[in-house]
Amino acid sequence: MEKDLIKNTQSNFETIKHIDENGVEFWYARELMVMLEYSKWGNFKNVINKAKEACKSSDIAEEEHFADVGRVLKVGNNAEMEVDDLKLTRYACYLIAQNGDSRKKAIALAQTYFAVQTRKQEITRQEYEQLSEDEKRLYTRRNVKDKNKYLFNTAKLAGVKNYGKFNNYGYRGLYNGETAKDIANRKGISQKDDILDYMSSTELAANLFRITQTDEVLKNKNISNENDACKTHHNVGQAVRQTIKRIGGTMPENLPTPSKSTKQIEKERNKKLKVKQKNS
Repeated sequence: MEKDLIKNTQSNFETIKHIDENGVEFWYARELMVMLEYSKWGNFKNVINKAKEACKSSDIAEEEHFADVGRVLKVGNNAEMEVDDLKLTRYACYLIAQNGDSRKKAIALAQTYFAVQTRKQEITRQEYEQLSEDEKRLYTRRNVKDKNKYLFNTAKLAGVKNYGKFNNYGYRGLYNGETAKDIANRKGISQKDDILDYMSSTELAANLFRITQTDEVLKNKNISNENDACKTHHNVGQAVRQTIKRIGGTMPENLPTPSKSTKQIEKERNKKLKVKQKNS
């Protein structure tokens, strides 16, 4: 029973996790508030302020973990309301949980969850920029794999049965009509290989943005049939493509294909670690 509770807690917090355009994870404070069983934003802001103080007293840059943002949320009758919110790192979520009402079961579970996961996965934007290209690829590839699981679960609830078709609609939107097979042929890789393993960190980030935004749109619009889900995936892919074009970025099909797959990089890295451990 306890194991199931912990598993559900992990699933809940990972479900509300978002990924930014650089492949870095974050949480919205208002969504975390609901998970931690707070009903009033004012009360939750008090907890956030305590967490910020804890961050500063540890000589850690507060702005790296708590970023003020404005968001538009849907309220009753599909009306929209602009609200203040914060983008939080995993470490910020951990500090919030540590300063929350310990009488709440959700807080106790969150304290354990974020304490463990923060040490495993926390990475700030600054730290991400300091990674090598191979490390960025591995980090972003793991996030893509993780978020694809949530997208396919959401797609299933939306009525999708043909996942290959659904996936290709997203690729076609982002890659100007190319399917996964077309992308593999252009990259010169086997049809048995996963094209995501042969993408640069920049190309992976574009796909990660496509995946996370499609997941949100499918949920927000309550899509309930495969055709609409596929169209949504295609439209989001096109929107990401237009964003890249608008900011002057390189189109994904024009980005260079790495010579090594992420699987090969990870294998080589693990081999080096074993040798190092053996010699130490």
